[in-house]
Amino acid sequence: MARSSSEFEQDGPVAPLTAGAAPSLLREMNQRLLLDRLFTAGPATRPQLARAAGLSQPTVIAALDDLERAGLVTAGAGGGRQLGRPAKLYSANPAAGSVAGIDIGRGWLHLRVADLLGDTLSQLSVRNTAKSAAALVELTARSLEEATERAGLAAGSVTHTAIGSPGVLDPRRGGVRYAANLPGWHQAGLAQALADRIGPAMSVDNDANLAALAELSYGAARGLRDFAYLTIGSGVGVGLVLNGRVYRGFTGAAGEVGYLPIGERPSTARAGRAARGMLEEAVAADAVVRYAEQAGLTGCLTAERVFELAHHGDPRALEAVAEEGRQLALAVAGIAALLDPELIVLGGRVGQNFDLLEPAITAALPEVTPMRPTLVGGELGEEAVVRGAIARGTILARETVFAERGAASG
Repeated sequence: MARSSSEFEQDGPVAPLTAGAAPSLLREMNQRLLLDRLFTAGPATRPQLARAAGLSQPTVIAALDDLERAGLVTAGAGGGRQLGRPAKLYSANPAAGSVAGIDIGRGWLHLRVADLLGDTLSQLSVRNTAKSAAALVELTARSLEEATERAGLAAGSVTHTAIGSPGVLDPRRGGVRYAANLPGWHQAGLAQALADRIGPAMSVDNDANLAALAELSYGAARGLRDFAYLTIGSGVGVGLVLNGRVYRGFTGAAGEVGYLPIGERPSTARAGRAARGMLEEAVAADAVVRYAEQAGLTGCLTAERVFELAHHGDPRALEAVAEEGRQLALAVAGIAALLDPELIVLGGRVGQNFDLLEPAITAALPEVTPMRPTLVGGELGEEAVVRGAIARGTILARETVFAERGAASG
């Protein structure tokens, strides 16, 4: 059973209402409390739920009956014995809805479709060949249709689709700011174009934020309350988790570290690329290729190829990786000085080569800071963003199915 991220994304568990509440609201709140408990803690009997929720047995029985009639929970034998009879064991119904997670990157789209427990029904990776925003919207929609079909679900039946993308969605214009690597993604009306093709039950979040949520829920940061996820790929970003919650900042742009003034100031000749930001120019995937070329490597190079050669001991590739590590040390030092996190997790297409990067980063840190932040590599690799999208999407999908089927069924 996949772990829910609801404890990190909400203000806390729903508390039972007792006095002073309207009966319909009271019934709804108790239903939500029990359903959330079943989703997050797993199957339970009525006495177990009554003790955990602080509700009376009659209240629990009534709420579970409503939820069972609505198709949100199922009941079966196996919960021990009660007064000589097997006690019913209640479970949240994972098939009451579904969720899709989509990671939109410059090179690839990664998709998953899952049930309400977050368990995968299908997954798909598609190369991003789109040259415009319109083409990428269409590619995203067609890929989701294929993933939905592979999951055995009817077209358009996904309860909620959570999308991870570089940059920050501008709710007024409907475009995505700070996503220089996705052509046209900043255009006004982008979110509406996605909703028109995918459906209105959709959310867009920063990819680094979702990757941080995934590492918090399933990966290297399990059990932590404060950490930073530094992703390095075609772009650079940080997902921040503070006090157990993803921190987005006043406008949603917290973690857009690609714009930190670290590295060389872009020259006039490179003004077209200046929108990417100085740090992104210094450490993103194309910077690794640039360092490799400066070290003498030739041919058709990619960051992946440079790291592959470095793993095989090529001295020129190792020199390029060392330079990348020295530049990343500046970013790590800045994060440590500003936030003092318990942990910094490195991920992304470049950052997942932690075994090669860590020695160079660690060696360079004493030159720029007295701080010694704890560094680890992400555990989820290229799946981090899409798994974070599933974690976030399951919360929203559960809210949707409850709103559609909950207290009104009682």
